[in-house]
Amino acid sequence: MSEPTQVPVPTSVSEVARQFLAVPAAAPWSYPALDDVQGWLGFVESVDSTVRERLTGFDFPVAVEDTEIAGVRAYVIALPGTDTETTPIYLDLHGGALILGGGELCRTMSSVTAMTNGMITWGVDYRMPPLHPYPAALDDCLAVYREALKQRDPSEIFVGGGSAGGNLAVALLVRARQEGLPMPAALVLLTPEVDLTESGDTFHTNREFDNVLSSLREVNLLYADGHDLSDPLLSPLFADLTGFPPTFLQSGTRDLFLSNTVRLHRRLRAVGVDAELHVFEAMPHGGFGGASPEDLDLRAEMRRFLDRHRDPR
Repeated sequence: MSEPTQVPVPTSVSEVARQFLAVPAAAPWSYPALDDVQGWLGFVESVDSTVRERLTGFDFPVAVEDTEIAGVRAYVIALPGTDTETTPIYLDLHGGALILGGGELCRTMSSVTAMTNGMITWGVDYRMPPLHPYPAALDDCLAVYREALKQRDPSEIFVGGGSAGGNLAVALLVRARQEGLPMPAALVLLTPEVDLTESGDTFHTNREFDNVLSSLREVNLLYADGHDLSDPLLSPLFADLTGFPPTFLQSGTRDLFLSNTVRLHRRLRAVGVDAELHVFEAMPHGGFGGASPEDLDLRAEMRRFLDRHRDPR
């Protein structure tokens, strides 16, 4: 067996980014059998617990309400002094491979998003496998979006998601359009997992370059629960995207999901959607840990995009 390819750390990125890239990729996850519910529950808790430990001690200057919206657990998050009656609402759909990142991690991730967007952020703690496979998460996101439409004009609603949350964000708008609901003001997609079949080029070319992420095919099968992975509500890359709102897309040159992102960008452009693509040098899936100049630049680009599309009234 040949030795794994040794990928040099580039000098073209910041020192913080170079330190992040110097950390070797962890061994791919070992998954339980698809029908092993307890095994999957243990796997989810083990991974989430490790991430929670890394985030211990982080404090964010936001007000958070742990609540339910349309029967779905959610976190309503705002910066101090935010006018809760008139400020736009941002639906934030967390990442985590469609099985991870719930509860306290959802709260943390959405708090970071709220600090970026300056809006009232609804962190949707959607249901996930193994207990709640497709379409439970999508049902939850749609229910929360319907509630947002009761509280705000569509021009005052934004939707965003990273990775698995990007999958749900796009699928949400596909389903909303199917059900005759209006589109939000804009959509933000950070390295979105929009092709559960993993058919894109970078699932091969970046397999050894992304030190954050490896193939999620087994998790995708768990989420799909017997449905065809190419179904447009499971892999919304293959959906009709006509009528989508302005969309911000981000990835990196080492990101396993780079193909997902660039292919979605081209499909949006092909149907006349105002879509902008930001690809960062050497960035793996999810960025450089959140504190690099590149990560901060990404957040600034997001904020500029959102500010351009806020209702001028």
